[in-house]
Amino acid sequence: MLNYDIVIIGGGPAGMAAALKAKECGVDSILILERAETLGGILEQCIHTGFGLQYFGEELSGPEYASRFIDLVNKEKIEYKTDTMALEITDSNVVYAVNKKDGLLEIQAKAVILAMGCRERPRGALNIPGTRASGIMSAGTAQKYVNIDGYMPGKKVVILGSGDIGLIMARRMTLEGAKVECVCELMPYSSGLTRNIVQCLDDFGIPLYLSTTVIDIHGKDRVTGVTIASVDENRRPIPGTERLIECDTLLLSVGLIPENELTRAVGIGLDRVTNGAVVDEYRETDHEGVFACGNVLHVHDLVDFVTLESQTAGEGAARYVLGKKQKSDQVTTKGVGTVRYIVPQKINLNNEGDVKLFFRVGNTFKNATVKVKYNGNELISRKRPRLAPGEMESVLITKKMLDTFEKDGVIEISVEV
Repeated sequence: MLNYDIVIIGGGPAGMAAALKAKECGVDSILILERAETLGGILEQCIHTGFGLQYFGEELSGPEYASRFIDLVNKEKIEYKTDTMALEITDSNVVYAVNKKDGLLEIQAKAVILAMGCRERPRGALNIPGTRASGIMSAGTAQKYVNIDGYMPGKKVVILGSGDIGLIMARRMTLEGAKVECVCELMPYSSGLTRNIVQCLDDFGIPLYLSTTVIDIHGKDRVTGVTIASVDENRRPIPGTERLIECDTLLLSVGLIPENELTRAVGIGLDRVTNGAVVDEYRETDHEGVFACGNVLHVHDLVDFVTLESQTAGEGAARYVLGKKQKSDQVTTKGVGTVRYIVPQKINLNNEGDVKLFFRVGNTFKNATVKVKYNGNELISRKRPRLAPGEMESVLITKKMLDTFEKDGVIEISVEV
């Protein structure tokens, strides 16, 4: 059996940032497990720019952003095993993994950091009628074909879902010579960043149809077209609004699912909205010594925020390994009304500093007020010119506020218009 202080599952931006922070905090015995052949995660196929504006103060491509952390991991001599699949985490934090070189690995860890990222929701989750014709794929799969493998998935494209990957692929396919007929979004708002709507759709004249979905896929061997229709407030197709659009490719950008099979198997509690673990301010789960960060915890809009959150998890794991963590009473967080979720879901009252709460809203708002209350008493009231589901929001709970809280209290965040 191998022994490490911290084992990190996932070598993408989250795993690398967590490892580097744990190293900085004084832990030397660290191992990263990555199932791909290289470190970097999904960033390796994201060749567009827009990364690093928050963290580095400059605009980088995905591979450039990843390479900076890969260089740091190598410089700090942090151990990692690529082409290695984690199979199981036991109650005593033993990690089982496998690769071609070592065979089955049994690794005893004092702390485990979950950084497995997320995957795209497949067609099977959508219940769209039609045959299993070629030309139907997720936007991320198309991105890999174009950016990594050098293949064009098609020439006339319809994109279902306005997530950031779908928006970026609308631009990418256009630049490669394809005709993107439209982007359809089931909801009355886009789930992507505003800048991506402008730069990827508006700048290229690609129409975005809100409250619209694909209700049928045509074609037997290859997609020949799709039927789209407007939907009502219950997301049901409105009769008489159907329209046939000829295309040879349908790209799906219909949401991301955190890769939490390992998390569920070990019995860690999950948030029903984020589908990620329930965590405290250091991103520790309800399984002692197991932490979670990045898109496996909740889907982020910017990789810069993934990095910052993962540094918090790395620091938390280091504190745990070094014996600096002390048991404490806790308060919980709760989203009210249109606030869909808050991370972290718990805060320890003996925390030594301020705590930033991240949240997402479930609708678009203009000139709204974000209110934070503790046990019904207002703590913060902040005017915001715009709130949107595709963009992460945050509020700061100061140490001074925390010192006034009592065990089992509830922090609520709401939005008022």
